[in-house]
Amino acid sequence: MTSTAHRPVPTRTGLDLRLLIPSLAAWCVAVTLLWSGARTVIVAGVAGVSLLSSAWFVARSRVRARSCHRGHSRAVSMGLTTGAVALVTMCLSGHELIRAAGYLDELVDARATVTIVAFVESDPRPVSPRPGRRVEERLVTARLRVIEVMGRGMVSEVSAPLLVVGDDRWLAVAYGEQIRAVGRLVAAEAGDDVVAILQGAKAPEVMAEAPAVLRGAAYVRTRFREATALLPADPAGLVPALVIGDTSATPDDLTAAMKATGMSHLSAVSGSNVSLILAAALGLCRVVGIRRRWRPVLAVILLGGFVVLTRPEPSVVRAAVMGVVGLVGMSMNRQRMAVPALSTAIIALLCWDPWLARSYGFALSVLATLGLVLFASSWGEWIARRLPTWLAGMGPALAVPLAAQVMVAPVVVLLQESVQFVSLPANLLAGPLVGPATIGGVATALVSVVWMPAAQLAAWVPGVPAWGIAVVARVAASMPGGSAPWPGGPWGAAALGVVCVMGVAAGPWVGYQVRERPAAAVAAFGFLVAGLAPVSSGWATGAWRFVACAVGQGDALVAASGPGRAVLIDVGPDPELVNECLDRLGIHTLDAIVLTHFHADHVAGLVGALRGRSVAEIITCPIRDPPYEVDTVFAAAARAGVPVSEAYAGDRYEWGLVQARVWWPARVIRDGSVPNNASVVMTMSVGGGGSAANAPELADVSVNVALLGDIEQPSARAILSAWRRDPAAGAWRVDVLKVAHHGSANRDDALLDAMPAPLAVICVGAGNDYGHPAQPTLAALVERGFRVMRTDRDGDIAISREAGGPLLVSARGP
Repeated sequence: MTSTAHRPVPTRTGLDLRLLIPSLAAWCVAVTLLWSGARTVIVAGVAGVSLLSSAWFVARSRVRARSCHRGHSRAVSMGLTTGAVALVTMCLSGHELIRAAGYLDELVDARATVTIVAFVESDPRPVSPRPGRRVEERLVTARLRVIEVMGRGMVSEVSAPLLVVGDDRWLAVAYGEQIRAVGRLVAAEAGDDVVAILQGAKAPEVMAEAPAVLRGAAYVRTRFREATALLPADPAGLVPALVIGDTSATPDDLTAAMKATGMSHLSAVSGSNVSLILAAALGLCRVVGIRRRWRPVLAVILLGGFVVLTRPEPSVVRAAVMGVVGLVGMSMNRQRMAVPALSTAIIALLCWDPWLARSYGFALSVLATLGLVLFASSWGEWIARRLPTWLAGMGPALAVPLAAQVMVAPVVVLLQESVQFVSLPANLLAGPLVGPATIGGVATALVSVVWMPAAQLAAWVPGVPAWGIAVVARVAASMPGGSAPWPGGPWGAAALGVVCVMGVAAGPWVGYQVRERPAAAVAAFGFLVAGLAPVSSGWATGAWRFVACAVGQGDALVAASGPGRAVLIDVGPDPELVNECLDRLGIHTLDAIVLTHFHADHVAGLVGALRGRSVAEIITCPIRDPPYEVDTVFAAAARAGVPVSEAYAGDRYEWGLVQARVWWPARVIRDGSVPNNASVVMTMSVGGGGSAANAPELADVSVNVALLGDIEQPSARAILSAWRRDPAAGAWRVDVLKVAHHGSANRDDALLDAMPAPLAVICVGAGNDYGHPAQPTLAALVERGFRVMRTDRDGDIAISREAGGPLLVSARGP
């Protein structure tokens, strides 16, 4: 008989993936349930109790009857998956029952004006114009946890998250305070992490101050901002963003550049920041001789303090958890624990806040951490072996962003519907700068509490690398051909995922070919770049300057401000149509969205324009009517974090290759439709802006456009009066006239006489019920020599001009 007493136990060196599939299954189920509504979630929670009980009994019976055959492993895997799904489902059901308690849902359905008592769960954030702009009022958003609601004769105790949209008096409230406020409830989107939006909220009344711990954190944040305020604008905004998640001082154009280059995760608290801080703290513990058994305790205390300092919001807690997992994954003697730790973290976070399941931030964080766990160490070693000895330490620093970018690419394409070629090199260049900026920032924050002059000097330590990150972002964003269109949606993400998997699998072979056949490798790379380079769809002639998108009965007009960039005037009635038009034009960055007025045929498509694009600002008319569309616009802007300002007669703008002057509104006209007569009326010069040097291929000759919104006769007469009084207007050449109000008969022919142009464009939907365009208007345009083009018959209309030549007009067809 062979003895087994001293049989050697096999050593496991690979990653333990047994919990990964159960955690991913629980995540998918949570996403599905969130879209299914509260009633389905509650029913699923009851089923989850049964599933969890079944999984426990199965696991217990298998443990008792442990066997060596393959069925045991399969049964354990099924039991783990069932248990994870059931646990997350039960937690989601419990959260939904708590949110649904009381009368809040009834009041939301009635769009009631209510009084609420709530705790402030986020720092108030202004959705505001640029400094110095005139505004009717500045809007501020904040997240609240409502504990009591009163309205329509009902008083109810609740516990539900809510987004408030109020005026700038909300900036006075502090995180953690208990407040009372009055406003009108508007339903949130299905599956959103808040149950409703409180619109038009009046000045809040503070009922109780924040706990002492949160007040102390607020003091540190204030001192840290003061310490970094003397830095140049870019590092002064980036350092607080990296260290404490405070983006209030980050310039808008820098934020847009970082979004356009896939670097936006560097301008907020992320798991990588947490990993860096913990790694530095543990290293310091080793240097000063703190015993090993006390280091985890100190790390937990530091992590708790960091979460409080950066605000214990869902995104920060998620980053903290993923940072710990990432640190475990990059530790050579703890690598095997990394995937189970990540899987456990996914399940725990989904139980704590199930609405993270449909958050793109959560998906990006999980996938980036998984990339670190699976690839960062091995790729770092591989890179280090191929670098000179004095640069070998850069191997891990380069491998971390590379591994993260490969993993998150399929999710990024869902957001942007494009592949960003500049993202990987930009992150590789910026990656080594993140550590010094983050750790130096933490040190500066600590010093700022004790001695401000020293902190202001120390701020340059993180300020210099943060400045480097900003330079990388701005240069990468200005590069032509930095991105290429890619199919959006699940199929597009799946296709890019397959490409990434094939790239990872073929990596060793590609490396061998590069070493052995460098000339062939260079040629293959050239062919690949040529194949992936953006190709014109063919319908837009030359370097197009201005496009009228066919979006049905509504306006959506695009002015090219640079490669892949544009200014969008109105967004039409349909989010999908405006999104598709911008995709066809290869627009990934909008320097501005101008909403001429708040009628649905000009604003209802806003979420489509925002989808997957970096948007610097939204400019609207000052008349906020009708209320429902106004609420929808400001809610969408708040969710996207895009500042909103108002345009008035006399304002001037410059966005890259676009220069614009606002002619209207100057006052309120009550005769006729007030919103129509308050339309923002602009003249634009496209292609010859003061920043033409940034994109010389577009700047040969300008196209001048007059945009008349939906104005009627009263405002047309006022505009004409201002036009005639301005000497520069008479000398200004009009190339394209965007006809007012879809060609309505309510027009002023004298304004047409004052703006003679070779081309008139009418944005109109086929078979509309308004009789647009009116036959008298068409006749008036033809009599004055305008060439008339219509989006209902011609489809998208593109206008360009070659140097010294006439207008070039092409149509895509309906």
